[in-house]
Amino acid sequence: ADPHYLSRRIVRMAWEDIGLADPRALQIANEAAIAYERLGSPEGELALAQAVIYLAIAAKSNAGYTAYKAARAFVKQDKSREVPRHLRNAPTQLMKDLGHGQTYRYPHDESQGYAAGETYLPDGMAEPHWYRPVPR
Repeated sequence: ADPHYLSRRIVRMAWEDIGLADPRALQIANEAAIAYERLGSPEGELALAQAVIYLAIAAKSNAGYTAYKAARAFVKQDKSREVPRHLRNAPTQLMKDLGHGQTYRYPHDESQGYAAGETYLPDGMAEPHWYRPVPR
């Protein structure tokens, strides 16, 4: 088989089939692809082989991949919504007069590093639950 093809498939498998169940798998797959590009055959094939072994025994989860697909499908179907006024940039006086950014809470200024209760979704949009991690 073509090692370049295998390299691409290994990286794809790490991102699509393992994902956040084992973040190290993503690094190993990417590093193996880089090692193969740097070393070529036959030396670089060992990096690919070891990546395959790691991926074969790694925990699996496609939760990130399915969340990505669901979010894309939602955007395609739902089209565009208005950005909430408090999140809009106000570089001009007119925008400030219109209330853009007035009630924005900068998360880094909050005591816990996040703005509890703040919403970043468009008005009237229910909170989506696209990412559903698996217990592993």
